[in-house]
Amino acid sequence: METARSLKLARPFLAGLAAAGLAAGFAARFAGLGAWSDAVWAAATLPVLLALLIEIVTSLRRGDLGLDIVAALSMSAALVVGQELAAAIVALMYAGGQYLESFAERAARREMTALLARVPRSALRHRDGRLEEVALDLVLPGDRLLVRRGDVVAVDGTVAEGLAVLDQSALTGEPLPVQRRVGQAVMSGSTNAGEAFDLTASARAEESTYAGIVRLVEAAQRSRAPMSRLADRYAIVFLAVTVALAAAAWALTADPIRAVAVLVVATPCPLILAVPVAIVSGLSRAAKLGILIKGGKAIERLAHVRALVIDKTGTLTLGQARLVETRVSDMIEPDELLRLAASLDQASQHIIAQTIVAEARAKGLALAVPTEVVETPGEGIAGRVEGRAVMVGGVHYIASKTGSGLAALGRERSPGAVAVAVALDGKPAGLLILSDALRQGTEQLLRALRALGIERIVLATGDRHAVARFVSAGLSIDQVRSELTPDQKILVVLSERKNGPVMMIGDGVNDAPALAAADIGVAMGAKGAAGAAEAADVVLLVDQLDRVLPAITIARRSRRIALQSVAAGMGLSIAAMIAAALGFLPPVEGALLQEVIDVLVIFNALRALRG
Repeated sequence: METARSLKLARPFLAGLAAAGLAAGFAARFAGLGAWSDAVWAAATLPVLLALLIEIVTSLRRGDLGLDIVAALSMSAALVVGQELAAAIVALMYAGGQYLESFAERAARREMTALLARVPRSALRHRDGRLEEVALDLVLPGDRLLVRRGDVVAVDGTVAEGLAVLDQSALTGEPLPVQRRVGQAVMSGSTNAGEAFDLTASARAEESTYAGIVRLVEAAQRSRAPMSRLADRYAIVFLAVTVALAAAAWALTADPIRAVAVLVVATPCPLILAVPVAIVSGLSRAAKLGILIKGGKAIERLAHVRALVIDKTGTLTLGQARLVETRVSDMIEPDELLRLAASLDQASQHIIAQTIVAEARAKGLALAVPTEVVETPGEGIAGRVEGRAVMVGGVHYIASKTGSGLAALGRERSPGAVAVAVALDGKPAGLLILSDALRQGTEQLLRALRALGIERIVLATGDRHAVARFVSAGLSIDQVRSELTPDQKILVVLSERKNGPVMMIGDGVNDAPALAAADIGVAMGAKGAAGAAEAADVVLLVDQLDRVLPAITIARRSRRIALQSVAAGMGLSIAAMIAAALGFLPPVEGALLQEVIDVLVIFNALRALRG
C-alpha cells in the first residue's frame, strides 16, 4: 500500500524527468555533443523503468497482470540494443500517461471528510456543580451532559432535564423534529434544534448509534471489490500478441532490432492515455452540470447500473416541511390566518414556527410585530398581533386553551403530516397542515430512468410504513421497504444485486452505509448530510434529483468513447507492429509513429467533453 502511494506521488516527477531528459538529449546532439545524447536519454529512461518494474512487481503480488509489462519490455529491450532515443520516447509516453491517469483521479475526487468532522470530539459534563469540557472517550454511562442548541448529541442517553427538540433527519430521514421529555431516549448523531437540555449518558461514545454508522460506512467501503483499469482488461491478449510478433520477427530474421521495433510500437500508450482522457472529459462535462463523479471507477460503474434503491426524505421528497394545506373556519381567510400565525411565530425559535414564517414570507405576506408573547416549550405560543389575541401550537394545546375542539376542521391528514392549530381571540380559527412534499416531476424521472435501462426500483426508508406507502402511491416503484435501520438498508442494497449493478440514492447519514455498499452511491450533496456525500461515488451539487439522468448518460458516453479509443489504438498499434516485424519501421520511427497514434486517440477521447 505504501509502495503504491509513493509511486503515485512520484508520477509528476517522473513525467517531468522524462520530458527534460528527452529535450536535453536533443539539445546535446544539436550542440555537437552527440556522444552525450545517448547517455542523457538512457539516464532519463532508467528512473521511469525502475519505477515501472516496482509497480509491476507490486501488481503481480496482488494477482494483477497489466499492460505495464509491455512498456517495461520495450524500454529494456531498446536500452539493451542501443536504441536509447526510442527508449526515452517510450519512457516519456508511459510516464506522461501515468501522470495523466493520476491527475484524472485527483481532479475528479475531492476528499470529503465531513462525516468524521461532524463527530463530536468533546462534551460538556456536569461535575461538582460546574461544567467541564472533556474528551469524548472520557464520557461514561451515567454522566450528566449539557447539550446546547445546535450541538450534535455526542452519545446515546436519556433526557435528564428540560425538553429536547431534536432534528433526527440525518439518522432516520424524518424531516420533522421530534420531542423527547425527561426519561425518554435520545440517539447520538441527533442535532439539538431547541433549547439546551441535560442528557444522562447511557453508553460510551464508541458504543453509540452515530459511531456505529461511521463503522458501517468504513466496513461497507472495505467490502466493495475494487475494479481494474479498463485498459488492463485487454492486457493478456495484447501482451500475448506483442510477444509473439516480437519473437517471430527475431526468430525469422535473426535481427534483434526488429523485435525491439515491435515492442516499441506495441507500447500501450493509446490505452493508457485514452481511457483517462475520456474519463476526465466526462467528469468535466458532469461537473458543469453540478454533478461530482469521484473518479474513473465511479463513472464506469455508473454506466452499468441496472437496479435502483432510493431513499425517501430529501431524495424523493424535498426533505423539509412545507405548508400543503390551510383549513379555516368561516371567520377568516386562509392567507390572513397564515399571516397572523407567522407574525406571532417570529418570536419563536422552534423549527416548525420558523417553517411557518418562511412560508408566509414566500407568499409575500406582510408580517406584524407580536407583543405580550408567552411561549410554552414544546406546546405552543401565545401573544397579540395587531391588537388580536393569537395562539399557535399543537391541536391539544389550542383545545385546552380555548375550551373547544377543532372537529369541524377535520382531523384527517396524510401520514407523516403535522397539524398546527391557530386560535384567534380565544376561538379555534384553523389548521396549518405541514408535510414533506414529493419532488415535482418524480414519476417522469422514474420513467426516464427505466428508459435508460434501470430494470428495478426500490424505495428504502427509515420512515413509518404508512408514510412510505402514501408517498410512493402512483409512482413506478417495484417495492417499498420502510422502517429500516442503516444496516438493514445495506441488506436491501445487497439483495438487489441479483438484478444487476445497484445504484443507491440518498441524502442522510443513515443512508451513508448503504451508499458505500452499493455499486454506485449517489448523494444529494446540496442539502444532504455530509456523511452521505463522503460515502457516495457521485454527489449532486445542486438540489435536483433529475441530475442523475445526465450523470448516467455522460458516464455511458464517456465509457463508449473510451472503448472506441482503446479499439482504435489497439488496431493501429497492431498494424504498426506488423510493419515493424517486416522491417518497415525502425525503433525510433516506430516510437514517433506511436506518438502520432497517441495524439489521434487523445483527440478522439476528448469528444467526451462535448454534450
